Amino acid sequence: MDTAVHFDMMPDGTLCHGKLMAKDNKISAVCGNEILFEHSLEGIEEILLRSHVGCCSAELVPVNSSPDKSDSITVCRFSMTCVEEIGEFCKVVNHYLRTGEETQISTEGFRTCPKCGRHYAKGMTTCLFCAEKSYLFKRLAKLSRPYLPGLMFTGLFVMLSSICMALLPVFNEKIVDGYLSNTALPVDERVKGIIFCAVMMGITQVLSKVFNIISSRRANKIGGHISNDLRVLVYDKTQRLSVASMSARTSGDLMKRISGDTEKVKNFITEQGIYFLDKCVMFVVILVILLRISPVLTLIVLAPVPVVLFAIYKFWARIKVRYERQWRCDSRANSILHDIVKGIRVVKTFGNEKREIQKFDDASKKLAQVSISNEHMWALVFPLLSFLMGIGEFFVLYFGGRMVLSGKIQAGELLAFSLYLAYIYGPLRWMSSIPRRLGEVMTSLIKIFEIIDEKQDIEEGENPLPVSLSGDIVFKDVQFGYKPYEPVLKDINLEVKQGEMIGLVGHSGAGKSTLINLVMRLYEIDSGSITVGGNDIRKMGQSEYREKIGVVFQETFLFTGSVYDNIAYARPSATPAEVIAAAKAANAHDFIIKLSDGYNTIVGEDGHNLSGGERQRISIARAVLRNPEILILDEATSALDPETEEAIQEALSRLVKGRTTFAIAHRLSTLRNADRLVVIEKGRIAEVGTHRELLLQDGIYAKLVMAQRQTSKLTNA
Repeated sequence: MDTAVHFDMMPDGTLCHGKLMAKDNKISAVCGNEILFEHSLEGIEEILLRSHVGCCSAELVPVNSSPDKSDSITVCRFSMTCVEEIGEFCKVVNHYLRTGEETQISTEGFRTCPKCGRHYAKGMTTCLFCAEKSYLFKRLAKLSRPYLPGLMFTGLFVMLSSICMALLPVFNEKIVDGYLSNTALPVDERVKGIIFCAVMMGITQVLSKVFNIISSRRANKIGGHISNDLRVLVYDKTQRLSVASMSARTSGDLMKRISGDTEKVKNFITEQGIYFLDKCVMFVVILVILLRISPVLTLIVLAPVPVVLFAIYKFWARIKVRYERQWRCDSRANSILHDIVKGIRVVKTFGNEKREIQKFDDASKKLAQVSISNEHMWALVFPLLSFLMGIGEFFVLYFGGRMVLSGKIQAGELLAFSLYLAYIYGPLRWMSSIPRRLGEVMTSLIKIFEIIDEKQDIEEGENPLPVSLSGDIVFKDVQFGYKPYEPVLKDINLEVKQGEMIGLVGHSGAGKSTLINLVMRLYEIDSGSITVGGNDIRKMGQSEYREKIGVVFQETFLFTGSVYDNIAYARPSATPAEVIAAAKAANAHDFIIKLSDGYNTIVGEDGHNLSGGERQRISIARAVLRNPEILILDEATSALDPETEEAIQEALSRLVKGRTTFAIAHRLSTLRNADRLVVIEKGRIAEVGTHRELLLQDGIYAKLVMAQRQTSKLTNA
């Protein structure tokens, strides 16, 4: 194999630019021309990444190493900057050690941009600096294509409104040169002419306002449709994201992308996009008129424009950074607010209101500081750009006045020229504010399209197999890690017979919950296979597969709504009789009918109007209604009083009959009905057998049982 990555620390902790290589069955660490480390891969079981205080290290673990791996060999040290790259290196080397197969390092999932080397913002996989602007707006134009006729029709009314306003200087010129200055006409005709021009100016302004009202109403209507489409599109993709992708982002981050960012895009389309064509057309039309009146004055007016455009170009990079920072601060404040509102009972229970208020206050102040700083910068830049843009007006008054005095142009023409300056400076000043709007909307577009374009961690096959979960479940050489270079489960080989109940036992963090997550296919295994009835679960349709699995979690989640709705969530097409039958099977019917509104009782957010045991039994009723072929119980009876636990255990005993069941419980007594117990230790299957068989082995399980018995004696004493 031949692969290499960089590391950045010498053995004494000083920074360096080193290279970690795997070549010719050897691992070596080189800095410049100096070989810091070299070792053969013969006799090596794996290379692991170990975290320390302030740094990490890559270490070789010999075959038959001690359980705590204290005899591992340090290869090199490095900072957290290199952890992803070296972690991927470890994954490639370990795959080679296990299989002899050579693979390439993948940069997918790295938190640094491969182009510029900058770190991605938290929860992002796209670089804000390297995103192609033209690509973003082409995507936006494609999404807005169904509304293009409506946008063009709206733009037409905007242009008609502007054209009406552009006629006003013509009437002003006519009044000055045609009537006020023209003494050859009789006074009556001059008065009539002035009145006619005034009436036409009034009619023109009224028409302009009417066109403006029509365009504004249509723009808001179209913008609302576009915003809705974007929200639905982002929300739909969010629902399809894997658990790993969702876990990498905060709820506030996702909520801001779905609502806040889509709203910013809508505002940009309705406020900037529709008026862009109007401003461009008006600029060209007014420019032609000004050139007709006086080419010299027109050149004087446009002289500052190149300077302003250059200044805008220079400010562009700073604007993007500032608005990206503002987005992150806003997302952070939203996340804190969401957590506080969701966990208000915990906050009040521990009397931490002041601390949470301070936490949100700090985040809000940070957002305010960044926002104020951005506004201060823009309050300084925009007037400066506007002044530079309009400096030509002063020259027009001087040179134009001299031209009137010399008879080169008439006074009315100078008045019309001065009035038209407002129409040409208006588009120019509007365009000078575009970088600010672009900075905001580009940040939002990047966030939106990142979600839409995110690659699925769990791929759906082109022709998924029909889902049938009848048959044995077989784990073969399964390996998985939430981070590829930190395996949580290793070499899992297990065969579960159809209808068998398996109890998963082990210390906290051993990998029990991870194993059932793989059964539900919430994550994709790194290597090996999981089959049901001989069919690999990766070849089945995800939704159809999960529809045949029932789950009862330790932390029961109930939706805001009625008891009936929460039970029927498992199968919305179920009849009332079926919902009631499921509640009876879960020993929930008796307490439900005693509630204020029976099955129509609103459970409150997260089911806070019910006790823990009541929420758990509703969760079991939901699983019963689902009638699953595979059942997963994750600490389904924890933290309950004996009477409630007995009722739930009775319900569960009915639920598991005839179903393949995986059950996790720290109280080992709750697994007494399991056909077999699987003991997981440090990500590996350590013991398999019945309760009696494992006690006779006097191994890990026996020690766990003895420890719980001792704890129980102390508690009872």
